[in-house]
Amino acid sequence: MTSSTPDTAPPEAGPSWLDRFHAGDAEVLQACYREHFEGVLRVVSRLLPAVDAETVIHDLFLRLLSSEEVRRSFQGGSLPAWLNTLARNQALDVLRRRQREQEALARFASEQDDTATTPLEPALDAESLLERFRRERLPPKWAPVFEARFIRQLSQREAAQSLGIQRTTLAYQELRVRHLLKKFLLSPEVR
Repeated sequence: MTSSTPDTAPPEAGPSWLDRFHAGDAEVLQACYREHFEGVLRVVSRLLPAVDAETVIHDLFLRLLSSEEVRRSFQGGSLPAWLNTLARNQALDVLRRRQREQEALARFASEQDDTATTPLEPALDAESLLERFRRERLPPKWAPVFEARFIRQLSQREAAQSLGIQRTTLAYQELRVRHLLKKFLLSPEVR
């Protein structure tokens, strides 16, 4: 194999390739991304919808680029197997987080249903909560993403296109907004 990111690094290439990988050598990491993106996508796509799978994979490769600690956790052996394991674990984390969010939102909705006295109140409460979230917690720079994804409910691709930003940038901002919204909805002052 003439690949710069071998399945299993040959003994003569292992130490120098592995050292370059651990050091974050741009050429090695670019080759790693190009050669292993599709395989990792297949693994993650079994757990998540395509858009979410791509987000997980881009997050994984961002971690590889930015964290020597993550790169050093690979000590040799099968690089695709290691990448697949990291990506699968990240996908499972996304699934667990979404499940917790859904449960929290369901609890919040049921608590709101218990206190509603007229059919219009929940809508008014939701509007006032959204407005309060925007005013108190949402950074202005993420307001367009919040509007596109949470209010207008555009897909990530549609939202990124309408805002003129990269989908991965949008996905990152959406994740941050989702985290802020969750913290806001679960905070004691909202209940």
